Amino acid sequence: MESQPLSQALRNIYQQLMAHYGPQHWWPARESFEVIIGAILTQSAAWRNVEKAIANLRAADVLSPKALRRLSISELATLIRPCGYYNAKALKLKAFADWLEKHYQDDLNRLFARNIDPLRQQLLAIYGIGEETADSIILYAAGKPSFVIDAYTRRILNRIGLYPDSNRYLSYQTFFTDNLPDDSRLFTNITPCSSAWRRMSAASHRFVHHAASITGASPIPRLPENFHPGPYFNILGVQNRMTLTDTPPLDAD
Repeated sequence: MESQPLSQALRNIYQQLMAHYGPQHWWPARESFEVIIGAILTQSAAWRNVEKAIANLRAADVLSPKALRRLSISELATLIRPCGYYNAKALKLKAFADWLEKHYQDDLNRLFARNIDPLRQQLLAIYGIGEETADSIILYAAGKPSFVIDAYTRRILNRIGLYPDSNRYLSYQTFFTDNLPDDSRLFTNITPCSSAWRRMSAASHRFVHHAASITGASPIPRLPENFHPGPYFNILGVQNRMTLTDTPPLDAD
């Protein structure tokens, strides 16, 4: 159920991050299968290293399920080495490529024609795909509404004292989806054909961009100058008390 003060606080945060950073045009990929590859490779990896791995795959002309299946694990691991955990990620990529052939004959359109809940459950059943990866695939590859939660989003919320009662992934996800109603005036920078929930997920990427862009000795990301999340911040009565070590990390994919 939506909390009006919390809803306003989250929208205020989004507006300020939008004003500070502008549109992000995420996800950077040429086609849907590349998004899926990137979503798997970015697990525990900096995006710049994922880009290097994808560039290697493109140069080898293996950015397709069929081409990935032709490669041995060692050959694939060598190509994606820049992104780290390359042996494990090679197994994950092969697992997805094998699964896609077995169940959908490599037809992503058939896969993405499924409704969100069964699609998400199918993705989560594949070796190497966790909640964040599944939601990234649903949102950015399938173009369906799913709010992606990662450690950066959680970090920003904890920093300003806005967070759910539980540290579970789903708790953070519903924290946003229950409190960000459809408001086209709020997300006018997002593609007009996108659904309201997909527009909401653009807010998630702004959290990521802000937290990832901050450097320095402090483990707590600094917010833009004059930042204030709105009335709910005062209701909570917790100004700048949260640190990154106050709560355990989300489960990794």
